[in-house]
Amino acid sequence: MERNTRVFFVCPSLSSFIRGDLELLKRHYDVRALAIDDARGEKNGNDRFALLQEIIKGVLWSDVTYAWFAHNHALAAVWLSKLLRKKSIVVIGGYEVAREPEIDYGARLDPELARKVKYILENADSILAVSHFNAREISGMATPRHLETIYNGIDCALFTPDGMKEDVVLTVARINRQNIRRKGLDTFISTARYFPGVRFVIVGNALDDSIEELRRVAPKNVAFTGSIPHEELIGWYRRARVYCQLSYYESFGVALVEAMSCECVPVVADRGAMPEVVGETGFLVPYGDPLATAEVIYRALLSGNGKDARKRVKQKFSIQEREKKIIEAIRGNAV
Repeated sequence: MERNTRVFFVCPSLSSFIRGDLELLKRHYDVRALAIDDARGEKNGNDRFALLQEIIKGVLWSDVTYAWFAHNHALAAVWLSKLLRKKSIVVIGGYEVAREPEIDYGARLDPELARKVKYILENADSILAVSHFNAREISGMATPRHLETIYNGIDCALFTPDGMKEDVVLTVARINRQNIRRKGLDTFISTARYFPGVRFVIVGNALDDSIEELRRVAPKNVAFTGSIPHEELIGWYRRARVYCQLSYYESFGVALVEAMSCECVPVVADRGAMPEVVGETGFLVPYGDPLATAEVIYRALLSGNGKDARKRVKQKFSIQEREKKIIEAIRGNAV
């Protein structure tokens, strides 16, 4: 019976966690997907009218629209769904409801973007938050018709421990000027100076020349891998004893959860959703404080909390748990 429900899935790109939602929906429903190259709603090489036509066709065909991120594609899907009396669900990633002037981050800093996001939040039939922190930010901006927290999920059978842990401290982030502060990469590098015998590794591709600035100030025990295959990333998760997420802002932290699933001990900044994600299995540090971070990393290297971290992920952040709750959300909107 559920297979007869038609879901129009629209998103800005098919990153790994978005692709996970698409695949789980395909297991239960008749799904059509539209992945848009640009999150602001402009498709490379096509005009906005052509894109709008695709969204109109998708909404007309569907019983429910399911959009990732409250950008222009979701605005069109929600508006059309309301006009055509179809149901709409929007997953909020974090940026859309963030307002962090200290790091120049968040759609709420732009009045025009904020108005669009507010319309989506108030007119979609269901808004899905990726953490309780994310839900609080949503509620601080608008009053959705229905708001539910469904944590992001990962494949715990893929992200597994394997082999002996090494004295490696890992973080994963794309490198650009904004992320140096937002992801706490400057703190990560400064902290490495306190551990000359421990390898600190930053995994992620460079989006601008700011990586050269980081290389110039980084001590010899800091390594930059650049962009690497997914299998190699899992290899780093398996080797690392400690995973750091020293961000100023995170609405969830998928890489953090992947690392925890591979039994890395998490060390996170005491901001955003990160304390919520790690619970009692992790260590909290003040944002931007290398000395305090070093003291905590020393304890984390000796703690042996990795198994507890994986247990928490399996209980709360598995793709199976997310699948169950998303199916319930679709079912509630398809009646």
